[in-house]
Amino acid sequence: MQAIKRIWAGLLARPRRVNLAGAVICSGLVGVAVAIEVFADMPPCPLCVFQRVAFLAMSATLLVGVVVPGRVAGLLTAAAGVGGLSLAGRHLWLQTLPEDQIPACGPGLDYLLGVFPLTDVIAMVLSGSGECAEVHRVLGVTIPAWTLLGFLVLGLFFLIFNWRARPSRHP
Repeated sequence: MQAIKRIWAGLLARPRRVNLAGAVICSGLVGVAVAIEVFADMPPCPLCVFQRVAFLAMSATLLVGVVVPGRVAGLLTAAAGVGGLSLAGRHLWLQTLPEDQIPACGPGLDYLLGVFPLTDVIAMVLSGSGECAEVHRVLGVTIPAWTLLGFLVLGLFFLIFNWRARPSRHP
């Protein structure tokens, strides 16, 4: 227990570095998703793309924490995490629907973005499509389950960490 307390105290003494590491991790997760897409031939559905955007949003909020560590950075990161958690939860729900209740496949995200206003595209993507119900597994676990876990763990950790971190005067 003492070792954990020492590690936590060490992390709290370096909030800028820890936030930078978190930003790299979130961006790295998007890189892993792109690698899976390319090398495992698993093209992303629209909800997958939005989950990538949520990880990039978490990365951006953690970069805010590099400049100004503290509660604001923690709250912003948690907000991005909750958004991603919601998207991953919706995606998992779509994957559990019986086959007769799966929404029909619609046009691709590129087409939607070229034809409709962004607010309409977001509403259409969140309603889901048949391609979002396809189940792809990595290490036996569905991809939205992995992202849900990532959003939950990273969002909670960086909320708690930044809430407790005291900004230092020097990087």
